[in-house]
Amino acid sequence: MVKSLNTFKELKDVCEKNNLKIWQVTQDYEAELAETSVDEIRTIVKKSLVAMKEAIKTGLTSKEMSISGMCGDDCDRLQKRFLVEDSIFGRTFEKITTYALATVEENLRMGKIVACPTAGSCAIVPSVLVGVAENLNISEEEQLNALITVGTIGRIISNKVALAGAVAGCQAECGVASAMSAGALTQMRGGDINQILNAVALALKNLLGLTCDPVCGLVEIPCVKRNPFLAIHAVTASELALAGIETKIPIDEVVDALAQTGQLMSPMLKESSQAGLATTKTALALKDKLFK
Repeated sequence: MVKSLNTFKELKDVCEKNNLKIWQVTQDYEAELAETSVDEIRTIVKKSLVAMKEAIKTGLTSKEMSISGMCGDDCDRLQKRFLVEDSIFGRTFEKITTYALATVEENLRMGKIVACPTAGSCAIVPSVLVGVAENLNISEEEQLNALITVGTIGRIISNKVALAGAVAGCQAECGVASAMSAGALTQMRGGDINQILNAVALALKNLLGLTCDPVCGLVEIPCVKRNPFLAIHAVTASELALAGIETKIPIDEVVDALAQTGQLMSPMLKESSQAGLATTKTALALKDKLFK
């Protein structure tokens, strides 16, 4: 049994020593920790994948607004836009952005979603993984492998920083979700372990300092629209990594920087709604209207 997989260096060393993929090492590691079989681990992961796809399917057909009335129909608007005019980036872009809005709006409606790594960032991984898999005809087995890789990326990052906006800002939620997606996408497209970890690092380091300043204290503004933006951010990181572009700062050190940035970030910008977008003139007017 592998004694430790708490850093990306440890993960890479084990993979290279045994000539195994990240998902192979991870599923064996998790099975031994849980004292169960690899098949059972994959069954559990499949439940998450199915739930992700169900959230997308439901979200694509709903225009139900959130309780606040501020969000809920953006996915419908975007779908109508693409019916009239194709995206300049093509069908994959359309799927990722609409799937992201569909999923995150399901979260607002208290629908069933997969927190990956959190509810507020729940749409980034599913939209990238499912949207790309559909367009490239990637098998369910490969999707499960990607989702297993997603999990280990998030788990390793969480060893150094809590994945919560209240602890380290949105860089630790949507930022980490984007990094997880970048790694999974790179794997699905045939990237090796170096390219996968480069994609993770490129995505994460370019989101350092992202604050959590929700308007009215709700996971709606700017959270909803942030999900499709950072899903596409993940694609950019993957494209760069697959081209052989490397991060100059190793991923473990990027995670250290993420933790330090979170510690230095003002508490007023960490989910408290005491600064940033949450205290703009319009945001305060929305809050006054909503809670009166």
